[in-house]
Amino acid sequence: MIRSAKFQIGQVVKHRIYSFRGVVFDVDPVFDNTDEWYQAIPEEIRPSKDQPYYHLFAENDDTEYIAYVSEQNLLEDTLTAPLRHPQINEMFKRDDDGSYVAKGNVKH
Repeated sequence: MIRSAKFQIGQVVKHRIYSFRGVVFDVDPVFDNTDEWYQAIPEEIRPSKDQPYYHLFAENDDTEYIAYVSEQNLLEDTLTAPLRHPQINEMFKRDDDGSYVAKGNVKH
C-alpha cells in the first residue's frame, strides 16, 4: 500500500535524529535509491522501504548538501530562518510568510 506523502514540495523539514534541516524538492512514494545506499544505514535505525522518501536541499551548521530521507525520520521545521542552500533559489521563491514556492519553470 502506498501512503500519501505527509510533506509537500517546498516545505521546510528537519531530521528527527540528526541536526539538519532542508527544503523538500522531490518525493518518492516508496524507497527509490540503491541497495548500497540502503545497506549503509545502520540496521538498528534503518527505515522501512515502503514509505515516502524525500529529496531535500539540506544543510547543517557546517555545509549544504542533498539528502534522501524517509518520512518517519522527518518533522515539520517551525524555524522561520531562511535556508542558505545555493540550489534553493534555482527551484523556489520565498513568499512573504517565509514559505518556499516552486517557480513556474520547475518540471515535476
